[in-house]
Formats: sequence, C-alpha cells, structure tokens
Amino acid sequence: MFDLIKEASVKLKNIINPTPLIFSSSFSKIFGFECYLKLENMQKTGSFKIRGAYNKISSLPKEEKDKGVITASSGNHAQGVAWASSLLGVKSLIVMPETTPIIKYIATKGYGGEVLFYGKDFFESYTYAKALAKERGLAFIPPFEDDLIIAGQGTIGLEILDALPDVDTIVVPVGGGGLISGIALAAKEINPDITMIGVEAKASNSCVMSIRAGRPVQVEKQPTIADGIAVKKVGDKTFSIIKRNVDAVFDVEEDSIASAILQLLERKKLIVEGAGAVSVAAAFEGKLPKVSQKVVFVLSGGNIDVTMLDRVIRLGLLKEGRILKLTTIIPDVPGSLAKLTSEIAALKANILHVIHQREAVDIPVSSIGLEVILEVESFEHADRVFQALGEKGYVVKR
Repeated sequence: MFDLIKEASVKLKNIINPTPLIFSSSFSKIFGFECYLKLENMQKTGSFKIRGAYNKISSLPKEEKDKGVITASSGNHAQGVAWASSLLGVKSLIVMPETTPIIKYIATKGYGGEVLFYGKDFFESYTYAKALAKERGLAFIPPFEDDLIIAGQGTIGLEILDALPDVDTIVVPVGGGGLISGIALAAKEINPDITMIGVEAKASNSCVMSIRAGRPVQVEKQPTIADGIAVKKVGDKTFSIIKRNVDAVFDVEEDSIASAILQLLERKKLIVEGAGAVSVAAAFEGKLPKVSQKVVFVLSGGNIDVTMLDRVIRLGLLKEGRILKLTTIIPDVPGSLAKLTSEIAALKANILHVIHQREAVDIPVSSIGLEVILEVESFEHADRVFQALGEKGYVVKR
C-alpha cells in the first residue's frame, strides 16, 4: 500500500496544494504539549476527500470514464467526486441522503455533480447507489472501502512527516476509516514508533464498538454535529488496517466537539466542521496519551452549515460556562430595567437577550418577570454575577 500512496502523491502533484501544517501556541499551553494543526479544512472543496476521489477516478479505464461515475455521500466525498470528475471530464451522479446539509448539496452541484436524493441516512443512499451503478453501468466510487481511495488520503501522512519528521502522535477523525487508514499506513511505514489515534463522535462510534467486538459492527447512529463522519459501520478493509496500524480509537461527546469548533474559531480563526474538530475534542477530554510531546491534529474538513455553526457556537459557549441564563422580578416602574442593566454592565457581563413576562400567575401585579441571558467570562464569573445581584436585593434564579 505504501507504493500506492507514493504513486498517489505523484498523481496529485499540481492538482492539489499541500495543506498548511501550523503550530498553535495557544493549544500547546492549554494541553501541555506541542500542538500542530493539519489544515485539510483549507483544501480545495473544503475537505481531504478530493485526494482519494481524484486518485481513484483518474485511474479508471477510459471506457469507464466515458460511461461516468456514481457515489453516495452526505457531503464531502460527494464534493470530492464531483470536483475530480469535472476536472477529468467525467460525468458524476451523486446519491445524497435527504438529511444532507444544504451547503454541501449546493456545493456538490456547483462542482458539476448531478445530485439525486435518496434515503434517510448514508447507508440507505449507499445501497441505492450501488444498485444504480449496476443498473446503469456506472463506475462506483467508494467513500472509503478502496485501495486507491485510501492511498489518496494517505498522501496527508506523507505531507505531515515531510513537514514535521519528529512528530510522535497523529490524531485523526474516523468515519468509515479511509482517512486514518491511509495516514496510518504512510506514517507507520516512515516511522513505526509514531502513535496513531483515531477519534469519532460518541453518537456514531462504530469503530470503537468494532474494536471492542473484534470485528466490524453496525451501530444505531444518533444525531450529531459531526455529520461528516456519521456512519453506521466502519469498513471491513479499513477496519483491518486500523487494527494493525492504529494504536487507539476514542469517541467524544457532542459538547466537546462544539467546544473544539468554538476554540478553533476564536483562537485560530479557523472554520472547522464537527467531523474535522473531533481530533481536537479528544484533547479537550484528556484522552490522548500522557507521553505525547509533539502532536498533529488533522482538521479534516471545514464545510459547516452557517445555521449549524450558530447552534454549535452557542453549545460551545454553554460548555465553557460563558452563557448565564437567569430569572428575576423587578418593580413595574420607569427606570427599574435600566437600573438592572446598569448593575449587570458594572459586573462586566454582556446582555444577549431579555424577555419580559407580565402575565405569569406567580408574578405580582405591580412587577415584571424577566428572563435574562448573559455572556460571561467563565463559570467563576457567572457565580460572581449571580451572587452580586443577590447582594443588591434581586431575587435571582438560574
């Protein structure tokens, strides 16, 4: 496989640009070891997926290219196949689940792919696409279960080791397993002592459960903000590679993923989707080996829906104790609200939202009930605001 990865690297030269590998001093201080970020969120189409897609489609015989290709994907692989196909002059049909984020559907069409919606999740779309490929004589481009796809993704491993030869740990998101399989094969071939860590969302943790079972198993996927890696079952081929070359696979909670997205946005000014941020989320949960000293986090994609980003930011703020929601009652007389807001301003809290309630049965006729949402610095700051308002005579509840 290493030879295939090197061949893919040559094939992708001048097709894609090697993505930056940047050092983060802020994350290094937080986690206590050197942190580097591999910015595949800045890749063409906003994801690593074009590497494997181009490598696979460009390798097809001419007669298969002439007939066209088909795939199934909830987003990033779809865009990769559409982009690579257009570049190579090949028609592409993309089967997408009905739940696909709008931004990914629009982008896939923009890259030249014909989109067909089918199924409520990836596996329903995948099954239908496979049947359609046979019926129409189209070449099926697997999202992860293919040597050439895996080899294309493995070029990231070559880039990491070329830029940072003494890296000791690489942390990679896991969905179907193609990305981590390729990177692990490349990295371990160059340096067998490198520690490879995989991370997936707990809401869709097929790889973790498969490792426990000793074989690929299907899980019931729950809603997750890491939709790009939300698959019910890790691949058979990729699972075999993971067992041999990956040292550990962890799953992370939704609020940790949200916090990682928020921190990447605030500290590094990087827009990263949930699937791409799970690697950093694992560090926030303290799951990386204590011996790690020089760690690369692969940020696999940046295609996050704007409405999702808004929800994620709020969830991240809640996780970090930077949102305080409280209720209180003030006299229904001019100046009462102004007095309360000035008290809050003096405490260095920022008012995000105020809701007035006059009709509630537990509120006196001469008073107004208020629900106030504040932005604060931390849990400790929230406690100080809550205590200070109480000391000034306000009856406040969280």
